Amino acid sequence: MNFSSKLLENAVNEVSQLPGIGKRTALRLVLHLLKQPKEHTHHLASALNNLVDEIKLCRKCHNISDVELCEICANPMRNEEIVCVVEDIRDVMAIENTAQFKGLYHVLGGKISPIEGIGPQNLTIDSLIEKVKEGTIKEVIFALSSTIEGDTTNFYIFKQLEKFEINTSTIARGISVGDELEYADEVTLGRSILNRIPFEKSL
Repeated sequence: MNFSSKLLENAVNEVSQLPGIGKRTALRLVLHLLKQPKEHTHHLASALNNLVDEIKLCRKCHNISDVELCEICANPMRNEEIVCVVEDIRDVMAIENTAQFKGLYHVLGGKISPIEGIGPQNLTIDSLIEKVKEGTIKEVIFALSSTIEGDTTNFYIFKQLEKFEINTSTIARGISVGDELEYADEVTLGRSILNRIPFEKSL
């Protein structure tokens, strides 16, 4: 792809690094931004700069937040005895949209995947174990996607929690095998949370 401008080429190269964005789509997006009033593009750039510079991870659940303690963890109406383990913020948003879960979350930041070089040490599993040690948590719900990586991560955490007197459960398989939570419809996902089963029965 030949560019008449180095500035244009640099912008296209950066945008094309986004997931699912090829060079042609990146070029279309960049040219669209050039057609907009400058202040619109400046607002976009400012929002992205603020996101990168000011975003935080909740010190309690590791969810993305503007402050040290996210709104969910700071809500006194949430049930602190139930923790739902998810991969990332997209899963938190998907479950919250069902309005069926009133407990807290623990965001792992990924799934165990040896092929991608992601091991237990790369996730927030240790802090989950520390939470359980404190004795407040009565149930841990595994809500990872129904994939090999998701099941591997669920089983690894389950083995780490076996020595504690807590219930472990997993969302019901209303979610098709291989599906990501963020793509499940709210009714199906809500029922999967409500109809969760003991983790041992899912093995």
